[in-house]
Amino acid sequence: MRPLVRNLAGLIAFLGLWELVVRLGLVREEDVPPATVVLSRIVELLGQEEFLRDVIASLLAWALSLGIAAAIGVPLGLVLGNFPRVRVATQAVVEFLRPIPSVALIPLVLVAIGGGPEAKISLAVYAALWPILYNTIYAFDEIDPLLIDTARSCGVGRAGILTSVALPHAAPFVFTGIRISASVGLIVIVSTEFIAGANVGIGSVILEAAHGAGRTDIVLAGTVVAGLIGYLANEGLERLGGRLFRWHKATTAEVA
Repeated sequence: MRPLVRNLAGLIAFLGLWELVVRLGLVREEDVPPATVVLSRIVELLGQEEFLRDVIASLLAWALSLGIAAAIGVPLGLVLGNFPRVRVATQAVVEFLRPIPSVALIPLVLVAIGGGPEAKISLAVYAALWPILYNTIYAFDEIDPLLIDTARSCGVGRAGILTSVALPHAAPFVFTGIRISASVGLIVIVSTEFIAGANVGIGSVILEAAHGAGRTDIVLAGTVVAGLIGYLANEGLERLGGRLFRWHKATTAEVA
């Protein structure tokens, strides 16, 4: 419970500082509403069916994009990690595509596939792909050659080495890549909804509140909800990883 208590204490301290700064007039309330106002607006929004639909729309797009990114990134990482020649042949293309920001591709995606849910899902898949891909490749680079040599000396074939040695070693690293990609994907989903003017989603709520009614309290409320979703997703995946790969942490601690 100690980490939870510390997190709550830090959150309460931050909200208290936010409230104090606004109430003292250091920041105009029209620009940044007090924390109590934003929190009450969050409660109000969560009671509205329309807002809940927007949240669900963003969550579904995020989950789908993360699943597609994992379905592409893990097998591709296995190929590039196991076949150095293929990795060298594709290195220039990968290193060219990887630094391109997803938001820079929004105009191209809108022209190519339109502004529906496919646009934000495609961009989120593109952004979430790289952490999964590189963590998978890195996992295979870090395999102890002694483990592979030992398996070969016991008569294990290439397929057996992949399933009994390489994949168990790579699994914790791949899961870490998925956890990182979860946060990246959520950022891109909400950002695309906001920039591209989506009809549904948390980003569309923020856009409408900012440009239409000028409601800063709703803008901050939507932003806080998106941040809360990201925090809960990361916390859940981290706890799941701790349970699934407890053996990996024990082995690492023993080696250290």
